[in-house]
Amino acid sequence: MKASKTRRESRATRECAKRVRDIAFLVYPEFQIQDLSGPLSAFDIADRRAGGGTYRCHVVSMDGGNVVSTSGMEVVTRKIRAVPYDTLIVMGGLGSHDPSQLPSISAYLNPSVVQGTRRIASVCTGAFILAAAGLLDDRPATTHWQHAIRLQRMFPRIKVDGDRIYTRDGHIWTSAGITAGIDLALAMIEDDVGVAVAQQTARTLVVYYRRPGGQSQFSAMADLEPESDRIRMVLAYMREHLGETLSTEKLAAVACLSPRQFGRAFLAETGETPAKAVERLRVEIARPRVERGGEPIELIAQSVGFTDPERMRRAFVRLLGHPPQSVRRMAI
Repeated sequence: MKASKTRRESRATRECAKRVRDIAFLVYPEFQIQDLSGPLSAFDIADRRAGGGTYRCHVVSMDGGNVVSTSGMEVVTRKIRAVPYDTLIVMGGLGSHDPSQLPSISAYLNPSVVQGTRRIASVCTGAFILAAAGLLDDRPATTHWQHAIRLQRMFPRIKVDGDRIYTRDGHIWTSAGITAGIDLALAMIEDDVGVAVAQQTARTLVVYYRRPGGQSQFSAMADLEPESDRIRMVLAYMREHLGETLSTEKLAAVACLSPRQFGRAFLAETGETPAKAVERLRVEIARPRVERGGEPIELIAQSVGFTDPERMRRAFVRLLGHPPQSVRRMAI
């Protein structure tokens, strides 16, 4: 019975792989070259691992020709076609920070294209372009953690979650920056042709297979500089008193605000709740000490404010994807 099921699954995978899927990577002046190269490589490798004829990749722009990236590197593009692609992925980059400067892309993303395209996605700040076209309204979405607050402010109808690697809502996908685009591509490949091909692709790329979309981005809370003096003062207090109990009430008192006012202000300035920010800061401070070795993990956990090693283990898994012991082994 089990062998029969395996044969049926293999046959279904082969049938699925026979359909050629056109994957378009949309670029524009000052796009991020790594946002393009990672996902493009993933689909290219997956096509070969699936035996060919599964994916056909196109690097496109609104006018075609050479397009210059933020690094100065030029890529040769084809003019984007009017007929919808199977999958359209919009790259991130400095050029996306003001979507009003790219009106032709928003115009292209009209209802007929959107309805005819099986998947539409963004990598990093490409989310600003999808947002400007109204494709993210009332949907969950993510982008690089450094830009999540600005995305939410510019487009308040979006349910921005800057703590995710990628999101999927129906046929609309968004991802965080650079390497997260590979995670997004691997998830799409798994959907299309199965786990085996996605795993082989990840191994070829020498990346983990595969970080779940809900795994946290690792933002540098230790280096964050909010606009508000009150929130900056709270972050400084956190760093100096990390080994102590840092309740919302205590931090609110530092900010001279009520707990409710403080919680709202802190979230607006940092994109995090106070409790999540404390946890993230503790992990950031603990991580280099864990990687260096020489100190017992129990001692590190206690010194940065985790009440026991198990709490630190859970925080590491949540934020880094690996427990402290694995982080230490990988650093050696």
